[in-house]
Amino acid sequence: MKKRVIAAVVLLPLLLLVVLALPKIFTGILFGIMAALGAYELLRGTGFVNQTRLIIYAMVMAFLVSLWSSLWAQPVLARLGILAFICLLFAELLLSGAKLPFETLAVTLAAGVLVPYLLSATVRIHSWNNGRYFILLPFVIAFLSDTGAYFAGRAFGRRKLAPVISPNKTIEGVVGGVVGAIVGVLIYCLVLQFAFEFTVRYLYVALYGITGSLAAVFGDLAFSAVKRQTGIKDYGNLIPGHGGILDRFDSMTVVAPLVELLMLYIPLVVK
Repeated sequence: MKKRVIAAVVLLPLLLLVVLALPKIFTGILFGIMAALGAYELLRGTGFVNQTRLIIYAMVMAFLVSLWSSLWAQPVLARLGILAFICLLFAELLLSGAKLPFETLAVTLAAGVLVPYLLSATVRIHSWNNGRYFILLPFVIAFLSDTGAYFAGRAFGRRKLAPVISPNKTIEGVVGGVVGAIVGVLIYCLVLQFAFEFTVRYLYVALYGITGSLAAVFGDLAFSAVKRQTGIKDYGNLIPGHGGILDRFDSMTVVAPLVELLMLYIPLVVK
């Protein structure tokens, strides 16, 4: 726990500096680096892919997906890039004399495009008008849900949610996570209203909190299932006390795109 707190104290100010103070392109770069490291963890850390070239392709592509998300006005770049990446993977298949397993190509595509695209929803949110005010919302939901689940599970946890995949998760913890997420969204909205003069639609606070918290649990369980299949405890050890990028941000792969969609079609706050 001590390492987790120290890591959070060090990394949180860095995140706030990048997303709130620096030009928006730096957010794309920061999350691009995180996505590239996540691609490495998903491929090398799990043992799914050991071919160095494929791992490099995926890491470069993951970085570019995030970077393109900060330049959303030019989607043609992303389309051309993804096409080139797919052609490159199939070229490796041909060069191997059809010996390279298709499953290897599929997981490389997932690590280089799918997971980075989901994570870079935060970057796309940041690229909107007033996006600096909204980018922290997915983090608030995911982290407050995790915190609420941890304390509720410790205090009241009795019934296991998924004993094989994640033995420490309980149904009571999930309920605590939902409460934590709702409280987090409510506090976030109050700050936006009274400090930055946004109009808040408080009827949607519970919607964001409940769906966001359940999405966080789903994302966490999904990536935990991959770890169980591959027999690893953590995806990496980059962040002391937390593990790797995917260990810390697994829930964000679902929470961030969910918040992106909700903000587009059922906006919580308006200027």
